[in-house]
Amino acid sequence: MTALDTSASPAFANDRRHVFHSWSAQAALAPLVIAGGEGSWFWDEQGNRYLDFSSQLVNLNIGHQHPKIVAAIRDQADALCTAGPSFAVGVRGEAARLITEAAPGHLDMVFFTNGGAEAVENATRMARLYTGRHKVLAMYRSYHGATNGAISLTGDPRRWPSEPATPGAVHFFGPFLYRSPFFSADATEEGVRALAHLREVIQFEGPATIAAIILEPVVGTNGILVPPEGYLAGVRELCDEFGIVMIADEVMSGFGRCGEWFAVDYWNVVPDLITFAKGVNSGYVPLGGVIIGQHIADHFAERVYPGGLTYSGHPLACASAVASINAFRDEGVIEHARMLGADIIGPELRAIAERHPSVGEVRGLGVFWAIELVRDRATREPLVPFNATGADAAPMAVLGAACKARGLWPFTWHNRIHVVPPCNTPVDDLRQGLAILDEVLTIADGYYVTSA
Repeated sequence: MTALDTSASPAFANDRRHVFHSWSAQAALAPLVIAGGEGSWFWDEQGNRYLDFSSQLVNLNIGHQHPKIVAAIRDQADALCTAGPSFAVGVRGEAARLITEAAPGHLDMVFFTNGGAEAVENATRMARLYTGRHKVLAMYRSYHGATNGAISLTGDPRRWPSEPATPGAVHFFGPFLYRSPFFSADATEEGVRALAHLREVIQFEGPATIAAIILEPVVGTNGILVPPEGYLAGVRELCDEFGIVMIADEVMSGFGRCGEWFAVDYWNVVPDLITFAKGVNSGYVPLGGVIIGQHIADHFAERVYPGGLTYSGHPLACASAVASINAFRDEGVIEHARMLGADIIGPELRAIAERHPSVGEVRGLGVFWAIELVRDRATREPLVPFNATGADAAPMAVLGAACKARGLWPFTWHNRIHVVPPCNTPVDDLRQGLAILDEVLTIADGYYVTSA
């Protein structure tokens, strides 16, 4: 690949002088300047092309520059660029209709936000007002956003610098058989023990104080953790038993990512609220929201809902969502994503695991997969320590750089490589990316140490 002369790039110079980046030490950054993209690929200013195995931030479900979505944004801009949330706008209502049509069960209304974190903020607010309770339970292995309430619910180390947390956030362990906190022998036992643990947390926290349980149906950045059969149904039963609102955070797992419109569909579970963003329009224009069960919407029929956003249901964003959902249907994107997971990604990752001792486990659904990297399969010691930084995290940095040098843009986090390309990635592109991963994992094997 051609080395990028960043000193000659005005875009790079302006970025480094004026743009304050998220989750970063600013002086350490040298961001790639993206010049364009199409489908599953993007390229830099010198024409170096990258296969996008990260879908940017796991949101580009329909790929770069889909012509139908670009045209819909352009057409909406010609007609009406913006309108306040108090008005009825045709494209806003159509987006809400299509979203609720895709949602399971009785979730029939949409509160629009600008992204996923705001969706979580409003979903938890609705649950608290609906129940009159204040606590919200969330998993330790979770990410729910970076705003004040959402980061308090987040279970991973990104929460720590923002503490003390918003009052009422309580964490529990979800199922994760490979690193089971419950010492389970198999997936069935893991699900049963995880539900018993959650019941105990509810009892010790006081059921009458708990407004909601929020969870990612398939945990995203914290490992692509697919729950055992029966676990989500068991959470639903606990919520019903104790009058707790069940919130499914589908910001990352929804809109085709797991080979279904929503991940909960895989287990036929209907939550009370669903938060969404990312894949609803692949981030072409910022958009998120809460899909609301009718029983909760009815609670606010005669009561004022005390929340709102200037750009709630922005016409340009809603136009892109309408075009995206229609494209998903017309082009069979959901079915394609399901096929990619079942027929290509799953089998090839399992074959890769057979060839590379550094692969401890592969897991996932649809186009939502993780490769768990270890130094020792017997002890399951991670390739890098939990929450590693600096020299401790170097092996993962080396793997990421090796992928990029071969034209693959990976998603790496802690000791994992996540395989999360666009849902409509062509089979040949997908196989090309997997072949690069197969080659690069030879580097990870070099860190492998057999236990005594």
